[in-house]
Amino acid sequence: MKVAIFNPSFGENFVRVARWAAKSRGRVQRHPEYLLIAAQVLIDAGHDVQFVEAAARNFTPEESYDILRQFKPDLLVLHATTPSIYNDIEQARAVKEQTSCRVAFVGQHVTAEPDNTFELSGNAIDYILKGEYDETLRDLAAGINPAAITGLSYQQAGRIVHNPGRPPMDVDTLPFPAWHLIKPEWYPDAGKKFPFLTLISGRGCNNACTFCRDPQLMYGYRLRMRSPEKVVDEMEHDLSVHPEIREIMFETDTFAASREHVEGVCREIIRRKLNKKICWSCNMRINTPLDILPLMKSAGCRMLMVGFEFGYDEAFRAVRKGGVSVSMARQFAQRAHELGFIIHGCFMIGAPGETRASAQETIDMAKSLPLDTVQITGIATYPGTTMYQWAKENGYLIARDWREWLTAEKEQRTLLSYPQLSNKEIDAFIDKGLKQFYLRPAQIWRMLVSIRSAGDLWRKVYGLGAFLNYFFGKIRSRPPRSPKASSPSNPPIFI
Repeated sequence: MKVAIFNPSFGENFVRVARWAAKSRGRVQRHPEYLLIAAQVLIDAGHDVQFVEAAARNFTPEESYDILRQFKPDLLVLHATTPSIYNDIEQARAVKEQTSCRVAFVGQHVTAEPDNTFELSGNAIDYILKGEYDETLRDLAAGINPAAITGLSYQQAGRIVHNPGRPPMDVDTLPFPAWHLIKPEWYPDAGKKFPFLTLISGRGCNNACTFCRDPQLMYGYRLRMRSPEKVVDEMEHDLSVHPEIREIMFETDTFAASREHVEGVCREIIRRKLNKKICWSCNMRINTPLDILPLMKSAGCRMLMVGFEFGYDEAFRAVRKGGVSVSMARQFAQRAHELGFIIHGCFMIGAPGETRASAQETIDMAKSLPLDTVQITGIATYPGTTMYQWAKENGYLIARDWREWLTAEKEQRTLLSYPQLSNKEIDAFIDKGLKQFYLRPAQIWRMLVSIRSAGDLWRKVYGLGAFLNYFFGKIRSRPPRSPKASSPSNPPIFI
């Protein structure tokens, strides 16, 4: 079968596969590693696969259509997001009309809202692959009767059919991503050595944060880590496919959730002397045991992307982020700094109960830590999550249509508005925090003296450009108006 995997564009620099689908404040672009894993599953099964990376390459819809018309797929697989769902449906509809292919949607949004997605699409979408879709897609492409495919929803005779869910798979059976279908230079990021690739070392999570989509919608609450040998095999494979890469980013949210996994990966990297060939970075939680950090450093870990999240303990409890505290965050940051790691801090504004004073506490916390860079966002509120349901039930969710998830410029827009702190105030605190962190003379000096190479200089110049573009290149405007509820082609999203 000829299968096209389509990552459609949605305005300039829209980041489709990030935790918050939007134009990134840092003007970065994310690798579609999950889609490329699925692509390799199909390739291994003997199918002819084309990957159309329209989002990272800023294709116009017409450019995508030209490529897909020439390929003439039998099946189109499209990764949809909450704010782009109307756009995704329309591009899928256009491809279907021009090629007569079948259409399957994947991703968190359609997993959470399959009925609404089918309703909006009319006959544009044939299948929705809910949750972890690799094997579901394999079975669909193999021509198995849809009624027998677990994890699949489909339309039949005017009704929507939801098959039973598919159990979590053995992640060690997954192939490496089909990196030959992309070029690493399509994915800029001021924080990483360029070019770089991402790596998923496991799926699932043993935590229950209310805002996090993937455990609730895609991969479940059981931690499934790949064997250290498989992880390092993938690192070597990445270098063989793209020898020009200078860094590998372990994008797994839960990379450090298992001490045994981290130690195993690090020792395997050292055993193969891969730490002499390439550096790597990873996501970290602040409750990671501090005594494994020296081993990570010896294995070539350069940068830690750390979820500090908030500057006060009550916020952790409010979002059910257990086992962490502000004092723990301070200890982690200090030890990582002493060991020479580059530290990128991730913070959020807008937890339940947030006030002006507590928002400033988070900003002050970021400024007090020995961090090299930060990102500050509004707390995510996506359909299918506990946070979304809580906000909707309590009247804190301001959006009434999927179009309202972003600003008119496709920037992130805070969707939570509390009696004591409005969404506009939350957005203002985000901008205030970024300015207060980066415009301090000490921080400017810290970033300047950290330049050691032409690559360091490139990253700093790119980061400065992103900062200026975000604050001075955007035009603030009201979000687009929702469609009229009476419009038959655009039924209301919320009741």
